[in-house]
Amino acid sequence: MRQPAPELPAEPRTTGFGDASGPLADRLRPACFEHVAGHAQLFGPDGPLGLMIAARAVSSVVLWGPPGVGKTTVARLLADVSGAEFVQTSAVFSGVAKLRKIFERARTRLASGGGTILFVDEIHRFNRSQQDGFLPYMEDGSVTLIGTTTENPSFELNSALLSRAQVLVMDRLTPCDLEQILQRAERLLGAALPATDEARSHLVEMADGDGRVLINLAEQIWLLNPEQPLARSDLAARLARRAAHYDKAGDWHYNLISALHKSVRSSDPDASLYWLARMLNAGEDPRYIARRLTRMASEDIGLTDPGALPFCLSAWETYERLGSPEGELALAQAVIYLALAPKSNAAYKAFKAATAEARLTGSTPPPRHTLNAPTRLMKDLGHGVGYRYDHDSPDAFSGQDCFPDDMRRSSYYTPVERGFERDLHKRLAYFSKLRSRRKSG
Repeated sequence: MRQPAPELPAEPRTTGFGDASGPLADRLRPACFEHVAGHAQLFGPDGPLGLMIAARAVSSVVLWGPPGVGKTTVARLLADVSGAEFVQTSAVFSGVAKLRKIFERARTRLASGGGTILFVDEIHRFNRSQQDGFLPYMEDGSVTLIGTTTENPSFELNSALLSRAQVLVMDRLTPCDLEQILQRAERLLGAALPATDEARSHLVEMADGDGRVLINLAEQIWLLNPEQPLARSDLAARLARRAAHYDKAGDWHYNLISALHKSVRSSDPDASLYWLARMLNAGEDPRYIARRLTRMASEDIGLTDPGALPFCLSAWETYERLGSPEGELALAQAVIYLALAPKSNAAYKAFKAATAEARLTGSTPPPRHTLNAPTRLMKDLGHGVGYRYDHDSPDAFSGQDCFPDDMRRSSYYTPVERGFERDLHKRLAYFSKLRSRRKSG
């Protein structure tokens, strides 16, 4: 069911698609904050942008979000609110010389009582020294910086720059937000989108949270000017689906592998398969996924299912022999196996605890009874004295303490009572009981 369009301020309207020049995306760019789709958490009365708009005072911000969510539009509207001069540049095309000229003009303008909103698109593309160049001009009020980035500012921007600018997250647009954009386009053009309701919903899905992509796809439909409304099947034949937003070394890479890992850890095979498919569809290297699955088998399953690790290694080898796409099924099988396997990080925690204590006692020698004595001198020094050969002891267990002589005995490994570790738990209790018996006897 199509949602009703909210009441919005009036905007220019044409009598048909071909009556106005320029791309539809430019003609549809919001001229006021009420027309910006989504981001209620930013524009609400208590939101950071809502407070700036109400006070008509703009402070430096970095807008972080995926493409097509309105970052550039918001920057322009903030400049209108402040009444300051709007200067736009891009980190892709700007160098130190161009920035120096912008800053000099900003200081001249400040001396005359005027302000400057400096809008920097893709600000993360500036290197660290270039980012430091913004700091004195932000501090003396020459410029109010509005930067946009699709990358995580925590990793891509200097901490000094971040301390002087508020980072605002602009999330991908929801289907409701995209529907609002479609309805604005229909009002602007004075014509309904020539598509069935099902096709319209599918068009929103194809946009995948990107408002610019949605407008471009809708513009293609209007240009086709079909005699009958297009059905969903027509869209697949006539429009190109947008490529999934993904980067093999950035946030999306780590976000999706994190979602896959946590889905496996949550014993959810369906969600795990979904994230696996998302990564493969986006072009992720299956070998990277195979390596991460092997890590999951060791870290999250461990000894509760000793078969998990060789299963993953076998799936990895199968992919290496078959390649894509046939070998990807082996990875899918490994994902299902791991998701449904009993979980335990007992071995992981035990090794971590042992490593921490080993760092503290790294110079403590082993007890002499554990040392070999292949020479006469070593025997005279007492190496091996007191060692009891376990196979000669009852139950093949001597109970000797193998920790350093001046170190208390520690307990690192506590198996869970799930899967194969249930048996290990029993064995550990058995040897602990025997050790106490040997010690007392």
